[in-house]
Amino acid sequence: MWLPGWVSHLELGWAFTQERRFYEAIAVERTLIRYDRPGCGLSDPCPSADPIALEMEVISAVAAAVGAESFDLIATSLSVPFALIWAGARPETVRRLVLYGGWLRGDNLGPRGVREHILGLVEQHWGLGSDVLTDIFAPDADAGFRAAFALYQRRSCDAATARRLLALGYDLDVTADAAKVVAPTTVIHREDDRAVPVAEGRQVAAAIQSAAFVQLPGRSHIPFAGDSHALIDSMRSGMGLPRSPARFRPTLTRRQLEVAALVAEGMSNRQIAERLVITERSAETHVERIRYRLGFRNRAQIAAWYVTSHAE
Repeated sequence: MWLPGWVSHLELGWAFTQERRFYEAIAVERTLIRYDRPGCGLSDPCPSADPIALEMEVISAVAAAVGAESFDLIATSLSVPFALIWAGARPETVRRLVLYGGWLRGDNLGPRGVREHILGLVEQHWGLGSDVLTDIFAPDADAGFRAAFALYQRRSCDAATARRLLALGYDLDVTADAAKVVAPTTVIHREDDRAVPVAEGRQVAAAIQSAAFVQLPGRSHIPFAGDSHALIDSMRSGMGLPRSPARFRPTLTRRQLEVAALVAEGMSNRQIAERLVITERSAETHVERIRYRLGFRNRAQIAAWYVTSHAE
């Protein structure tokens, strides 16, 4: 089971090429279960409830929905503390634990003044806030990736939810929970992570009995940014799996990109045919080939992929 980082959107995430390829590589020879936490993506708004109890309730519900009494648990960023709480309290359910970019105490994530500044920026100006967070999370990514990911964050949740989740991460202290973890655990961290210092990852590993610590080069906090292949291999190794095989990276023809752009505008096959001066049948064929080539199920995913991949 993959726990979402801090914000997520199942549909947009699948349309975000780098993110989809990351999950596909992790899932070779396995079934990867993902979900959106309350208030994010395709989930309903978050109810007024104990946030930690709610996170535990969601994990339990997802496991029950897929009929899994025990499973490997992968957590990144904000979900690392939640995974430690779950694994400490429900050891019989966790076969292996793989943690990336996490921490024990939110107080260690930066000076109080900096944390309060980020919270205020996200709350008052989510557009600028998402840009700033993207620069912190993926400093080495190109401009296209950063623009797309900033947009992805804004579409995953509203400003109030983003602030609530960030504040929750700053407030958590799961040191005692980590000491209760008995599952074989692999802790992975990039050495120059700008969002969460590598020292935090070492502390997570030190707090868990017999945990293995893997330090990777890189500055990006987002798992599918930077050298994602090394991270994928480390995560799969933590689950007792071989390295992921090289995967074919699909591309679209110029005409298919034109069709994808018109799908993103909400055009029907007939409207696309009129715009491009082709038959309606040809337009339908182009859409089907785009879906097949990108591994999508519907037009909405094509539209989401085009918007996130071509954000200005």
